[in-house]
Amino acid sequence: MKILAFSDLHRDLEQGARLVEMSAEADVVIGAGDFASVHEGLAETIGALAAIEIPTVLVPGNNETVEALREATAGWSAATVLHGEGTTIDGTEFYGLGAGIPVTPWDWSFDLDDDAATEMLAACPEGAVLVLHSPPEDHCDSAGGGGNFGSPALLRTIEEKRPRLAVCGHIHESWGCESTIGPTPVRNLGPKGTWLEV
Repeated sequence: MKILAFSDLHRDLEQGARLVEMSAEADVVIGAGDFASVHEGLAETIGALAAIEIPTVLVPGNNETVEALREATAGWSAATVLHGEGTTIDGTEFYGLGAGIPVTPWDWSFDLDDDAATEMLAACPEGAVLVLHSPPEDHCDSAGGGGNFGSPALLRTIEEKRPRLAVCGHIHESWGCESTIGPTPVRNLGPKGTWLEV
């Protein structure tokens, strides 16, 4: 299965159009959150992406709520929004959890604490493709200057569930980062579009 994955588009409609073009070569598209910027521009960004016709898995970032993302994608038949739930595409299981994890310092942000994230990930099947917005602790979570902002709960889940792939975004300075947790490859995506195989 050939996957085109991205995160943190943040209202970049030109890049959205490029992703639509790229998607013609993919079996599945993953959008790992932050389509909007501080809750602005979500409908326009999703509108630009909605020309993607192949199965597309989306999770909310911390710049849009899950409710807003579900509403914005209501007319996009190829898209499935996951937030504490899973779906199966061509025999491959996907499980998604969005939001900023752990809680960010911004009062406008759509966030979860680690306890809530642990609960929402409990049903993740072993060996699924795990679609996250936030990175796991100490993996692709460096914002520079020595700061790491990943989630201990996401790290524990990956250690326990051993997904075949885990993708995230959120920490812009780590876009393009690759890591591994046990057998699981971890990728911080960024908006350019990353090609992955499972």
